[in-house]
Amino acid sequence: MTDRSIHIALTFDDNFWAPAYATMRSICLFSKRRSDLVFHLLHRTLTSQHKVDLEAISSEFGASLRWYDLDQSTLFKDIAARMPENKRLSNIVYARLIIDQLMDPSIARTLYLDCDMLVRDDIATLYDWDMQGAPIAAVRDSIGAWLTAGRDVASNRDIFDVAEPYFNAGLVLIDVAQWRAADIIGYMERAYAEGVMQRIYYDQDLLNLVFRGRWLQLPWRWNTIDARPVHEGLDPAILHYTGKAKPWFIITGMRRSVAFTRFYRHVMTNKIFYDFARHRRNRWWRRMLRLDRS
Repeated sequence: MTDRSIHIALTFDDNFWAPAYATMRSICLFSKRRSDLVFHLLHRTLTSQHKVDLEAISSEFGASLRWYDLDQSTLFKDIAARMPENKRLSNIVYARLIIDQLMDPSIARTLYLDCDMLVRDDIATLYDWDMQGAPIAAVRDSIGAWLTAGRDVASNRDIFDVAEPYFNAGLVLIDVAQWRAADIIGYMERAYAEGVMQRIYYDQDLLNLVFRGRWLQLPWRWNTIDARPVHEGLDPAILHYTGKAKPWFIITGMRRSVAFTRFYRHVMTNKIFYDFARHRRNRWWRRMLRLDRS
């Protein structure tokens, strides 16, 4: 019997449980194969209440959830402790690199998604995409040249060539066997020893180096980067809120600067939207009082 499962991987810590929920719920809402959805949740520091919130996805839509506690992963903890720290997103960004080592080895394909995304098209269309033998498929990043070349488009010329397409790693369709064969962790260790990891944009740059010239470019609508209101009329399939303004912000002016904010709020649900607002406010005060360093 053919396995019809649609395997989707997300990585997040407890401070991002609500956006993860919204991304998952948007996938389910627009899916015609909800019972085939299998969410692989690579998480850390997740509270029991927030786990209950996420489990509601299964009861509402019949999707399956598989949990991977990164705080129990020796491999992840070792990588996160030694690699350059991502101050904005935390070192949870490195979790996706070990997807192949955490998931069931029988899984042939998985779709990785960042949690600051809103899906509004059937994810099966993307999951079943003809990858034409490529190890990964992704969308070209509109600011890739700036990320790699920096000031005067002159930095890191010994590492990157801006003439080569550069993908955004917030959405990656993965051929798991080829991902495993690429030995991403081994490549990263060598890059760190040579001083390259200390100069590049964390895991996204690393993946672009590992799969240079070996990735399939997807249409832009499957990862609409820096999603703004102007994108709404272009029928994007996936909105990616990469800018500083986010659809979960309470401040009206900031919310209006990104696409589908009202719809996003109701996908997240009013309850979790306001729970998340309180969580972020409490966290801000704890950091101001130096009670919380996370």
